[in-house]
Amino acid sequence: MSDRFLDGRLALVTGASRGIGAATAETLAAAGAHVILTARTAGALEEVEERIHAAGGSATIAPLDLTESDSIARLAAAVSGRWQALDVMVLNAAMLGSLSPVAAIDGKEFNKVLTLNVLANQAMIAGFDPLLRAGAAGRLLAVTSSVGRAPRAYWGAYGASKAALETLALSYGEEVRNVSPVRVAIVDPGATATDMRARAFPGEDPGTIKQPEAVAAGIADLLRNDFETGYRLEVR
Repeated sequence: MSDRFLDGRLALVTGASRGIGAATAETLAAAGAHVILTARTAGALEEVEERIHAAGGSATIAPLDLTESDSIARLAAAVSGRWQALDVMVLNAAMLGSLSPVAAIDGKEFNKVLTLNVLANQAMIAGFDPLLRAGAAGRLLAVTSSVGRAPRAYWGAYGASKAALETLALSYGEEVRNVSPVRVAIVDPGATATDMRARAFPGEDPGTIKQPEAVAAGIADLLRNDFETGYRLEVR
């Protein structure tokens, strides 16, 4: 089977400046997709774009803060003005927030976590729904965490945001199941050597857990082999 199974396809990855997002963007580009990279840090996005181009792939960077008013609507308008369909959208951008007892959650910080992890992702789905439906086989992948399904002490804020994301994404999948080719899956990367993981587990040796490239490879295999809405990929 050809490694360029996404030739001629368009993919969009949020949180693509580092970690799982960057690795996924590079892997999808290597599979032939033109990848739109979004994140807040332009310099880091440019580095990912340069690596993609150096490897023979193609990409477009779109530096933006997903939590800013109208930023997602502007992105969707820009993409729809250039392309007719979006084949793959990976909702990866997320904020960890502070780990604390539920009774001690800081309301302002919790609001920021929910804004990026839930509200921005709902806005991404709403903004790109027409482009996903316009493709022959639109695929939406939402990156989650095990704490979204298995509550853990002190992880209540982040876990709640991921549980909400899963519900939103899979509800959307059910809504479009019989009226479009769009399919939705959940990706649980498990323990992965990312900056977010390092903040949550500062004493952990990153060499003892898998690298972001392993998650990206799992995502590529999922897209290559395809899936039905509701599928949950757990990368272990």
